[in-house]
Parts: sequence; structure tokens; C-alpha cells
Amino acid sequence: MSARRPEPANGGELGIAEQVAVYQREFPTVDPQVETIVSTLSRVTRRMNVAYGRQLAALGITSAEWEVLKALVIAGSPYRLGPGELAKRLGLTPAAMTHRIDRMVTEGLVTRERDESNRVRVIIELTEDGRDKWLELMRMAAVFEADILQDITGEDRTAFAGMLSRMLRRIEESQPDALGRTEDLD
Repeated sequence: MSARRPEPANGGELGIAEQVAVYQREFPTVDPQVETIVSTLSRVTRRMNVAYGRQLAALGITSAEWEVLKALVIAGSPYRLGPGELAKRLGLTPAAMTHRIDRMVTEGLVTRERDESNRVRVIIELTEDGRDKWLELMRMAAVFEADILQDITGEDRTAFAGMLSRMLRRIEESQPDALGRTEDLD
């Protein structure tokens, strides 16, 4: 007689508890608390990415373009970087970065100009439209994020942020290439 397979609710994926029960059935020594946390984080991440993707689509930009806008904003005013530095920060090959920049120049999100002090060097700069798109997406994301975190307040938020930061640090220490291909881009 074979073990009964759990049925996903409404034809979708299993609930976290049911999924962990399957893991325990197939791998009895699995730690159910660890699997519950990791499976929940994975599902939260997927669903947040879908929500952010909808927001990006509403503004007519892709997640790849968002990453470039974000990198330029993080660089600070005047929101300029060379394409090589952008590629390195985003874990991309120079060719992939060039393709992305080409699209963004056409869409008016960034400009590509020669550096006046070094005519060989190219500078990518955020346009006013690019910054406006970045700000609008930040506004949309802030509303979404406040909504999903409304049940976690005060000290719980501080503790939760600390726990997630420690998890991230552990991953980054044990998986130094977790950001993508960066070592060979120097």
C-alpha cells in the first residue's frame, strides 16, 4: 500500500505544514522547524517578487531596469557610474550591461555620455524620468511593504530584522558568490 499524497488546496501548492509533513515522510530526520522557516521564506520571496513585478509592469519597466536605476540611486548624486562599475555591482558581464543600457537609453531612463575629463570613459547617468520612475516604484513598494508588515510592530520588527540580517550574513559568508558572477568581472 502506498502512502497517500496530500492534495494541494484549490489545485495550487501545498500549505507549508503539509509540505513539511511530506518532507518528514520522505526524509525523517529533517528538522520541521527549519523546513517551515525556509519554506515560508521562499514562498514569501516568490510572492513578493510577483507583487513587485506587477508594480514594475504598471510603470513600464523591467526588474533588470529597476536594478540599474537602484544602483545609480545608491551611487548618490549626481547618479552616475561607468558601465563597467554598473556591471560589477549587478553581477553582469559587460556585454549584458551594454544591452541593458542600450534599452534604457532608448526608453529615456538613463543617458550615456563620454566623460569630459577622459574621453575614453563612458558615463551612465540617471535621467529625470528614470529618477521619477524609481521614486514612484518606491512609493508603491512602501505601501505594499507597510501592508504586509502591519502585524509585526515595534520590538518584534527590530528582532525580525535582526534575525533576517543574521541569516543573510551567514549565507553571504558561506556562499560568497551568492550575489552572482562578480569574481571574474574585474
